Amino acid sequence: MNSLLEQIKKRRIALKLKQHDMMLRVGISRQQYQRLESKGNPRLDTLELVAKGLKSELLLIPQEKLNAVLAVLADDTISNSGPSTGAPTKPGQTGKEQCNPLADDPWQGLLGENE
Repeated sequence: MNSLLEQIKKRRIALKLKQHDMMLRVGISRQQYQRLESKGNPRLDTLELVAKGLKSELLLIPQEKLNAVLAVLADDTISNSGPSTGAPTKPGQTGKEQCNPLADDPWQGLLGENE
């Protein structure tokens, strides 16, 4: 649970939000939110509210797919920090090359759903 609580705190800080701001976004008091971040054992509905307040989603990821999901997220972070041309490019790519379908949808088939 600590990992999830750390992720919540890091996301809030990344969005430059204070714990008090969560009261307005989620509808829980600063004290309740502070307790959630520090000790937490939040109910699922509270976690869903907090995720929505942090512009995030809760997902259940099968352990055997975790590394693949983390790799896609890391690649997406790198792509989004590059030049803003509308499409992510890789080193040596000018943006004129045809993207492969996986580059268009890196999540395709990742969790084993039908295409």
